[in-house]
Amino acid sequence: MLTSQRTYHRAISIAAASCIVLAQAPAALASSPDRPNIILIMTDDQGYGDLGFTGDMVIQTPHIDAMASRSARMEYFYVSPVCAPTRACLMTGRYNYRTRAIDTYIGRARMEPDELTLAEILHDAGYATGIFGKWHLGDNYPMRAMDQGFEQALVHRGGGIGQPSDPPGGEGRYTDAILFDNGRREQTKGYCTDVYFDRAMKWIQKVSDENRSFFVYLPTNAPHGPFSDVPEDLYKEYKANVKNDTQARIYAMITNIDQNVGRLFKWLDELALTRNTMVIFMVDNGPNGVRHSAGLRGTKGSVWEGGIRSPFFAHWPARLKAGIASNRIAAHIDVLPTILEACGVQAPQDLLLDGRSLLPLLEGRRVNWPDRTLFIQAHRGDIPILFNNFAARSQRWKLLHANGFGNETLNGPVNFELFDMLNDPLEKNNVAVERPQIVTELEAQARAWFADVSTTRPDNYAQPRIHVGTSHENPTVLTRQDWFHRKGGKWHPNSNGTWPLYVARRGRFDIHLRIRSLKHPALVELKVGGHHLSQQVEANTLTHSFEGVVLGRGDTRLETFITYNNISKGAWQVTVEQR
Repeated sequence: MLTSQRTYHRAISIAAASCIVLAQAPAALASSPDRPNIILIMTDDQGYGDLGFTGDMVIQTPHIDAMASRSARMEYFYVSPVCAPTRACLMTGRYNYRTRAIDTYIGRARMEPDELTLAEILHDAGYATGIFGKWHLGDNYPMRAMDQGFEQALVHRGGGIGQPSDPPGGEGRYTDAILFDNGRREQTKGYCTDVYFDRAMKWIQKVSDENRSFFVYLPTNAPHGPFSDVPEDLYKEYKANVKNDTQARIYAMITNIDQNVGRLFKWLDELALTRNTMVIFMVDNGPNGVRHSAGLRGTKGSVWEGGIRSPFFAHWPARLKAGIASNRIAAHIDVLPTILEACGVQAPQDLLLDGRSLLPLLEGRRVNWPDRTLFIQAHRGDIPILFNNFAARSQRWKLLHANGFGNETLNGPVNFELFDMLNDPLEKNNVAVERPQIVTELEAQARAWFADVSTTRPDNYAQPRIHVGTSHENPTVLTRQDWFHRKGGKWHPNSNGTWPLYVARRGRFDIHLRIRSLKHPALVELKVGGHHLSQQVEANTLTHSFEGVVLGRGDTRLETFITYNNISKGAWQVTVEQR
């Protein structure tokens, strides 16, 4: 049963001054057969400049460029500097610090399941909802896409293929990837981006034949690394003209996305769906490396423009005119209210949003549009810290402390820089000394914003727990993507961590450890639910099981230890299965 069908229980403490209550749409429009279909395309690690439309002279993106020319667009559209925070904002219309998804790995990309998602709202309004690609907000119940409003979910695990969340046999494979179709492991055939678009198009035809309006979320994991497995024909073409091998591979991945966008529009034409389908194209953060950036400073992870600026094209011939371009600032938090207004779908009256609908701007209407300040912040670590890798963007000004995404703490004083984005959009001249009053104003706004988002719920930054022993997911596979890191390199084979669990019902569990790189005899230990179990194993052991472990209902933690020669590490993955 979809999470969107549950009764929502929320204990939300939000300062209403920084949020907007979504205006109720007319009921007649919500039930209209003419309401649009929605396709939201978001690529991974493709920067603002990685399109012909934004000035790149090497990457071939003719289909996305043509889409841009036929679309309405936001010229100054912002995302987070890294992927999971952007995805949380996108799905909820709220700053990700409200959602507990604050980083990209080691348990900090899991989104609080009580957050109401765009998919849940649209599904409750009668839309068919499907995701094809990268979810990155939790791999286990109740945080999976299929638990959060998507009736059809074809996804990979974790933050990308090629990470410790890969299933056995699917390590690093973009071609013939092992994906999960509504939770079921599936060996696919073909390049993953092609598979996502193929399956999305087939699903669109199915639900269209059922006369259902649809919301399709197409978040590709390309051009995110690793880069060893890319479309070979395109790679060969780029390799002949691009000296940097990694860039040639990234360009091949981007052109492959572009080809699929072309195929998608052709498919919509064939089904006579193009006119009343709103197709949005955007990216999740800046580029994964230095390359053409339309002159913007910074790359992925940075709060400079190059790290947080995204193209935003909205193609909807029935309602949006080609060439309309708004220069008002906008961000990922605005996507949910924009889509809901476009669909005429009512949201719960108590749903408080940080974003606002961009539809009036995309339609080119003359509307009163008060200035506002957008806040962007993301860094490594378990707890957000005020001003750590931070930016505040008003219509004219941008205040930032660009100390880097990798810093878990602030080292030294906060050195604000201020830029006049109206006259200096490429952030070349720091005017903080000349404009101290602007610095003071934006700093005060940022302090109020941070205090607000940090008190959204009790224990605001606690990690959501993975549920085991439910009918929704059994067995449950735990990976290093979602553990609470304790020691060693975060994903290093010799590191260790613990998984926060909630046992849904008392019972006996078989717990299977997947072991990696064991060249010596070792002591294998399991700690969970008050048990401390151990067993000696031989060198080169790949798996070990503790069977019939009785776990009572409630919160617990699971931790493993594999010890030999003064080395103690955790299992690579753990499967928890209730009998």
